[in-house]
Amino acid sequence: MVERLGKFHHVLPAGFNLIIPFIDRIAYRFDLREMPTEVPAQVCISLDNTTLTVDGFLYLQITDAVKAAYGSSNPIVAATQLAQTSMRSEIGKRNLDQALSSRQMLNAAVAEAVDEAAVNWGIKVLRYEIKDITPPAEILRAMELQITAEREKRAQIARSEGQRQQAINTSAGQRQQGINIAARRKQ
Repeated sequence: MVERLGKFHHVLPAGFNLIIPFIDRIAYRFDLREMPTEVPAQVCISLDNTTLTVDGFLYLQITDAVKAAYGSSNPIVAATQLAQTSMRSEIGKRNLDQALSSRQMLNAAVAEAVDEAAVNWGIKVLRYEIKDITPPAEILRAMELQITAEREKRAQIARSEGQRQQAINTSAGQRQQGINIAARRKQ
């Protein structure tokens, strides 16, 4: 970006360029490659009033250098802040189980929301990836207890099925033994 006497003049193309000293200055430089940006961890409240800590990565690319320079004071920070806000909103629409199981839908919703606003900032949002969703420790313990109880329930059902089958086999064997004894007495 070249500013002439403090006002935008033109965008420099790739390669060798000449500028007029003291009149022109290079005001902004942008990397036009894909940029991964970490979205800091934040606390979100789900539909069932459970707090979750969520963090992720936002993958951006500057598509319009003029808008990136003059559309926002810091477009990368603006996109990151919007990603955080969008994630809080999306988590708030789901209960805990849905939030934990629908990462792809959350990723797509956040990327779409940020991409809509980032057009004005000269940025294209390529994707958003949730790095980690962490419920509170007491919720994790409750989930572990629920899983343990479910395993014990399945084990008890399997044991009772085994005992039932054993009783059926024993009674069938006793019945057959009685039939065999009766058949011998008739002979």
